[in-house]
Amino acid sequence: MTAPTRSRSIAAPLGVAAAAVGGAALLHVRDPRTSTYLPCPFHALTGLWCPGCGTTRALGDLTRGDIAAAASSNVVAVVVAVGALAVWALWLRARWTGHPLELPRFNRPTVIVLIAVLTVFTVVRNTPWGTAIAPT
Repeated sequence: MTAPTRSRSIAAPLGVAAAAVGGAALLHVRDPRTSTYLPCPFHALTGLWCPGCGTTRALGDLTRGDIAAAASSNVVAVVVAVGALAVWALWLRARWTGHPLELPRFNRPTVIVLIAVLTVFTVVRNTPWGTAIAPT
């Protein structure tokens, strides 16, 4: 692959990276724990933590390198962020080398397990014994 072709092929992954860095910079400068971001509509209406509650705080903590605080806010968001970073790296490598991006497909049992894990996570974080995984 020639250099001009290669640079065009990696433009999309680099654009996504630039947007992510911009978002991370915003979360780093304007701390979600002390700034007012939009509240979770589900939490505002019900008082319960949804699976996404605490994600903004968790990502803000990750920009400061505080993995423990990030996991305390939303452990699922931390796992998803690591997975997204891995997929982005695979995408960039595939574009750089000119090979197609091959990701594993989610089959029905995998989707059912993921939904069950998110359901259990949501229920447990809204109970007295699940306060360790509720947003802080």
